[in-house]
Order: sequence, then C-alpha cells, then structure tokens
Amino acid sequence: MLAYRHAFHAGNHADVLKHTVLAQVLRHMNQKDKGWRYVDTHAGAGGYSLEGAYARKKGEFAQGIAALWDRDDLPEALATLRALVRQFNDGDKLLQYPGSPAIAQLLMRPQDQLRLFELHPTDYKILASYLAEVPGAEVKMLDGFASLKAQLPPPTRRGVVLIDPPYEIKTDYVRVLGALREALERFADAVVIIWLPQLQLIEATQLPQRLKATADAHAKKGWLHAKLTVAQADERGFGMLGSNVFIANPPHTLHAALQPVMPYLAKQLAQFDGAKSALEKSASA
Repeated sequence: MLAYRHAFHAGNHADVLKHTVLAQVLRHMNQKDKGWRYVDTHAGAGGYSLEGAYARKKGEFAQGIAALWDRDDLPEALATLRALVRQFNDGDKLLQYPGSPAIAQLLMRPQDQLRLFELHPTDYKILASYLAEVPGAEVKMLDGFASLKAQLPPPTRRGVVLIDPPYEIKTDYVRVLGALREALERFADAVVIIWLPQLQLIEATQLPQRLKATADAHAKKGWLHAKLTVAQADERGFGMLGSNVFIANPPHTLHAALQPVMPYLAKQLAQFDGAKSALEKSASA
C-alpha cells in the first residue's frame, strides 16, 4: 500500500498535464482577492530531484517536462507551467521538478491555505521539512480520503481539491468516486481535480464515466475531462497509455486554455504514432 514513490515518475507526461491544469485553476482563483483553500489528498514529497536514482531509473521526465524545456512554441498554459518549474529550480537548468504542493505554494498568496496529506513516512518527512513552516500551510501524515470531510467547505467558500492516489490497489478507484461525491455534497462549489491513469483495466476505463455522472448530479458548474494518450501497452497489455484529468466545477476559462495544449502534448510527447488527445466538457461547464 505504501510502496509507491512518485519520484520514479516526476515530471513525466502525466505530471505535465496534471500540473498544467492545477496551475490554470489556481491562477483563476487568484483573480479574486478572497483567499482559497487547496486540499491535496495524496501530496507526495512536494518536490523531486531529477538527478537522483529514482528519477534516473526510468527517466520518464525526458518524455515529459524535459521535452518542453527549450521549446519556443509552447501554448500559453504550458508556458505558465514551465515558468513555475523554472522558478522552482531558481534558474534555467532543469534539476528538480515540483510536485503539486509546490505548484500550489508557488501560486498561493498570504490569504490562501494549503492542507496537505501524505501517508508515506519518507515522503511526509520531506514534505513537512519543505512546507510545514509556510504560513497558511498544514502538513499531516493522515489518510487524505478520510481527512477530506473536515476540510470542506473552507471558511471563505473558495476551495480546490486535488485527488491523485497511486491507484496501486483497486479500492482507490472506489474511494476516488466516493471522495468526489462527498466533496460536492459538502461543498457544491468546490473545484475538484482528479488525476487517473489510462490503463487497460476495467476500473480505469469505467471511472471517467462514473465521475461524470456524479458531477452531473452534484456539481453546480459541470465538469471538464482531458485525456492524453502517448504510449502503447506492452505485449501483455500492461503499461500506462497516458492519463486523464477530470475537473468538477472547472473555471470558465479552463476549456479554452486547454484547447491548444492537448493536441500539442499529444504531438510533442508521443511515444508511438497513434498518440492522441481529447477534451470534453458538460453542457453546464
């Protein structure tokens, strides 16, 4: 259950998509002065060395953030993400990659809050050493799914939730669906961002439709679904083909921001000739 370490995958195609969405959502939240609360149910270590043994083992960042690092034709939303990663590196050399908590911390203002949950003891210690003393931040070694209820609604009635479990066990799919329902029942205006892998597993293929049905029933502002396919399964049908990001109550600016991003990522991060993308929204989004 606690074997997963995101350091192996830091900065890959899935991170690029997920963090592009997260940055756009938080930038939109910053258009109003009233503070927001960001809740990260599976926060990880907060930041990752791309020179360490974990990241170098598979080198997934080479077909992710590194492939975009020096390009001069990035769509605006990807250029925003790259600027944040450069800020995290304190320069133009790509040595580290920020996790979701770091992206949020780079965009937070004095009136905003971070609520970060991580169960892996090593990643928790790293995260706490980095962000626990930041004003407005709380870092806890607790189950993020179980902790979500106490965080919503925030006092300002402005909140963003990121749900990004490792999906190492099949019950994660069930818990993600339950977490979305609980979040929206408690706070129908919550912006809920859910990352999920694209795998040849029935749980993975069914979850997007189930998330859409839940958002149709409970989200005031509908949903948005971004899907990026960059790879093929191996001869046994295993491997991550790409990833999905599902957003309940997306900002009204998000669909337009992602429209040029999705085909661009499919082209630039493709690992086979059939790479593709899709961007779908509900009628009310």
